[in-house]
Amino acid sequence: MRASLADQAQAARAALPAALAIALGANLPSPAGEPLATLQVVRPRLEALLLRLGTAGPASVRWSPLFRSAPVGGPPGQPDYLNAAVLLSPVGAAEPAAALQLLASLQELERHFGRQRHQHWGPRSLDLDLLWWGDLRCRSTALELPHPRLLERSFVLAPLAAIDAALVPPGADAGAGELLARLVEGAPDPTPQRLAGRPGWPE
Repeated sequence: MRASLADQAQAARAALPAALAIALGANLPSPAGEPLATLQVVRPRLEALLLRLGTAGPASVRWSPLFRSAPVGGPPGQPDYLNAAVLLSPVGAAEPAAALQLLASLQELERHFGRQRHQHWGPRSLDLDLLWWGDLRCRSTALELPHPRLLERSFVLAPLAAIDAALVPPGADAGAGELLARLVEGAPDPTPQRLAGRPGWPE
């Protein structure tokens, strides 16, 4: 009997090292400058933060290219976003307390770069979203893992697919590349535009 898509996805995910994924975005200036400068400056700080986490072996940090994407939701008239993603692997098992501690560190980085939370899905100088941490399941007012909307956002799936199109996010039935293709087919918003590499972001 042919395996179901869910079974195939589970087998594909089991064949990959457990990972931790974070999405990055910005569409307003920060103290570091325009959104591109913000992401370039935050990149080494975020990488250093990730490498301090306990891992299940020699750690690999993989960055996506930068993407330009249209805002989704929130107030009208926002500028386009710059988006990216970073993947840390392998990671060991984690507890909710560790994820909440990482979330606090991400939010501190956001504040350092001028993030203000005035509007739901409003424009922002820096957005750092913890997407998942291995198989950890967490649901609280502060944090939900896996991120509840990661499979609904092309600006998240496009960077993940650029890192590894075969990467199967938690709860998905296919790799990031196929998930992205499904999502953008017939979608009203334009597909995120991959940008060329540059100093400070060579991918």
